[in-house]
Amino acid sequence: MGHGRNKADRDVKLGGSPADSANRTLPLGMAQRGYRGSIEAIAVEADHNGVAASEIERRLLELGFVEGATVEVLHEGPVGRDPIAVRVNNTTIALRRREAMAVFVTSIFLAA
Repeated sequence: MGHGRNKADRDVKLGGSPADSANRTLPLGMAQRGYRGSIEAIAVEADHNGVAASEIERRLLELGFVEGATVEVLHEGPVGRDPIAVRVNNTTIALRRREAMAVFVTSIFLAA
């Protein structure tokens, strides 16, 4: 799905530039508690601890991490902030940060 894209390509797709923080994508693994965003792409860079990149991507897709889905970071673990709890659409899921680094998101700004 997100294979072959680089960060600059994702920024251009969103109509922004790397300097435009309002439209820039970031890995979900870098988001803090309270962050809300829309999933732009899944891009697993390399195998993790003997698990193939394609397997990690498949798992994320099966859990609902699909382009356009809304995601919110609900909780961060105490040690190294791992794992994190996120809500994807209406499902709460726990992920390791290294898995969340493969999910690229764009912020959603809520009207006050």
